[in-house]
Amino acid sequence: MTLTAPAAAPSPVRGRGVAIGAAGLAVLLGALDTYVVVSVLEDIMRSVDIPINRIQLATPIITWYLLGYIAAMPLLGRLSDRFGRRLVLQASLALFIVGSVLTALAHTVPEVLVGRVVQGVASGALLPVTLALAADLWSARRRAAVLGWVGAAQELGSVLGPVVGVGVVTLVHNHFSSVPRDDAWRVVFWINVPLALIAMLLLQFTVPKRAVTKQKVDVVGGLLLAVALGLSVIGLYNPEPDGTDVLPPNGAWLLLGAAVAFVLFAVWERFARTKLIDTEGMRVRPFLAACAASVCAGAALMVTLVDVEIYARAVLERDGVAAVLTLVRFLLALPVGAILGGFLATRIGDRVVSVAGLLVAAGGYVLISMWPTDVLSAHYLGFLPALDTSLAIAGLGLGLVIGPLSSAALRAVRLSQAGIASALLVVARMSGMLIGVAALTTFGFYRLTTILDTMPAIAPQGDITKTIVAMARRTQEAYALMFGEVFLVTAGICLVGAVFALFVAGRRDESEQSPTDAEETLVPSR
Repeated sequence: MTLTAPAAAPSPVRGRGVAIGAAGLAVLLGALDTYVVVSVLEDIMRSVDIPINRIQLATPIITWYLLGYIAAMPLLGRLSDRFGRRLVLQASLALFIVGSVLTALAHTVPEVLVGRVVQGVASGALLPVTLALAADLWSARRRAAVLGWVGAAQELGSVLGPVVGVGVVTLVHNHFSSVPRDDAWRVVFWINVPLALIAMLLLQFTVPKRAVTKQKVDVVGGLLLAVALGLSVIGLYNPEPDGTDVLPPNGAWLLLGAAVAFVLFAVWERFARTKLIDTEGMRVRPFLAACAASVCAGAALMVTLVDVEIYARAVLERDGVAAVLTLVRFLLALPVGAILGGFLATRIGDRVVSVAGLLVAAGGYVLISMWPTDVLSAHYLGFLPALDTSLAIAGLGLGLVIGPLSSAALRAVRLSQAGIASALLVVARMSGMLIGVAALTTFGFYRLTTILDTMPAIAPQGDITKTIVAMARRTQEAYALMFGEVFLVTAGICLVGAVFALFVAGRRDESEQSPTDAEETLVPSR
């Protein structure tokens, strides 16, 4: 197939800002869907007859989505290397529509699970393929800023997702009486249909068409890796951590199955002619360093999302929405950090910003680990609220590394491998989230039990009310001490990530192609 030279037709780079903006909207849509279910989970439970006091029965709605999201990501990323970013993005959005319709029509738990798995598979392709699209359209020196904006769109979904869910359900309750109250949550998923169609249309007219290459795709390797990742997700996600078991029931067997699948994948990749992950032309050490740093950043992120809310309930005595809103400071700082980190990385380098971001995050977690039980009245420098400031610092630090780590990983591979490389980087981050929260939640509950056992017992007092208050205060202090240790460990994880970041591809490490090469691998959209 003859490629269209830049001189013969309008350069696709002219409209690349619009193209990445359209793809970024698709990323935001997928991110919203990831987090929106949190705010409508109880409504879904009522519709599929799950008792509200048996919330553990609803956890597969989340875990199966994660399964689809992570498992199919590497294969879909590789398919985008073969068939082009636009085609895979549009196919993923079409599949996303199918999953949304299945979820909206579901009346039983299995039906909801099927819909969520399909949505997860579709959403899993949107972020890595958009990152790869940025690599296609921008040179290695300039793409970090763009990757920061894409990362900001992803993180913005974590802020807006729950808000959108609550907002849509409230709007339906108040203004659409014809919709049964228990079915209002379905509108959240029906809305995905027109939004995804709009995104597909925008992609058609903005994202340049890539010339289809003759390289083959290792479907067998992709499926083996999908099985391994899927079993890992189910084996690591424990919906009811109690401080004694790190893994859920049967988790050890599932992880054993995952290990077998990983071994089979490695053997297949060793002897297969067509490989899913082709290391030819890849600078392996810098790429693995970027993935390792992403694992650490992901672990810190997920621990924060889970434990700050629990802290708000147990120590600050906040309930429901108030506990969730405690995270807003952290969540808002993430996209701000992502944009700032990308901007800085284009000027001083990916490695410098990645290391600095993780060090800033570590400092934030050290401050969080020192929260007193009356943190709401504590201030830094006399006027900075301690809780808000420390959460914002941690979020800003983790946000700073999003663009630079993505850019560094893409520097280490050829453009023809950008899809699979981006997918592996996102998988690394998600794996860190699962491993981090599983390990540190178990550690935290274990330490809580130990701390309570070593604290002086509360002697019975004549006034039963005073005894109850004293016991509650004792438990509150134990939780504060426990979370202090958990967040101190989280700071250590960020420091380890900073060490890994020292070995990522630096500013002088250029990709195999020049800035104009990206234009020569694309033809204008038709």
